[in-house]
Amino acid sequence: MLPFRPVVVAVLAQIDPGQFGVYEDAAGAAAGFVVGALVVYLFGRLALVPGVTRVVSSRNENNPTLETATRTYTHAFVVLAAGLAGLVGAGYGSLLTDTALIIAALTLVLGVAGQEVIGALISGLFLVADPDFNVGDWISWPNGEGVVEAVDFRVTRVRTLNNETVTVPNTELTTNVLVRPYGRERYRVTERVDVAYSDDVELALRELVEVTRGDDRVLEDPEPTSRIVEFAGSSVGLKAEFWVESPMDVNLIDLRSQFRRRVKLRFDEVGLTLGPPSGREVSGSLNVDLADGRGSTPDLVGE
Repeated sequence: MLPFRPVVVAVLAQIDPGQFGVYEDAAGAAAGFVVGALVVYLFGRLALVPGVTRVVSSRNENNPTLETATRTYTHAFVVLAAGLAGLVGAGYGSLLTDTALIIAALTLVLGVAGQEVIGALISGLFLVADPDFNVGDWISWPNGEGVVEAVDFRVTRVRTLNNETVTVPNTELTTNVLVRPYGRERYRVTERVDVAYSDDVELALRELVEVTRGDDRVLEDPEPTSRIVEFAGSSVGLKAEFWVESPMDVNLIDLRSQFRRRVKLRFDEVGLTLGPPSGREVSGSLNVDLADGRGSTPDLVGE
């Protein structure tokens, strides 16, 4: 190691002593930023966010949407406050009093964010404030349906029937028609079946009602009903209607599947034709060769 000592001494001799002060100031500013930001963030994350969320939840029971939004927006405020505290700790607090600088920074942020992000943020605030839109609700919009899990700054997270989580832009939910098919305590299930014209339609209507009553999940009040809805080209369209309790607690996919399965079995037992094939119109010409060599081409039109 001794041969390297002259080299180290020569390198240190080339460094301006004033540069050590610059490095020391930079290290002190970085340490001040980290300490200031970390203290404020930990306080906000561990004390402020849970406290504010708890207060809002106690004043708005059974409103998970407001609770989730409060946690999200309070956490964002804590991050912003931590950044400002870091600047103060780094010795740049005077920048916060420069009005022109603040306006320039806000202009830059708004320009970068663009209209879409700002529009999504405002749409999210409207969704949170809407009393008919809550976490846990089943919603339907033009591009899908599912259960609302959370409303964030830019998007709303929705869980679909396939147990997938999709992120929907808030602007899409506020600018399109939003349907809450399961917004009440009861939900009406409608199923259509077709039977042949030659079948006993009255028997089919009675059997549909009896099939619906075979499921314990179907409510007795209102009573299940069945009716004729259409005279199609080759079949009579029937519709069965029955009610279930909150579909958030009922597996509608299994309910519909079991209903269709029982309808098929019952109709086979009583001799009803389920979904008869539709007739087809055929038109054109047909060549017929006779034994004596003559031929004819009668027109052929039929079903």
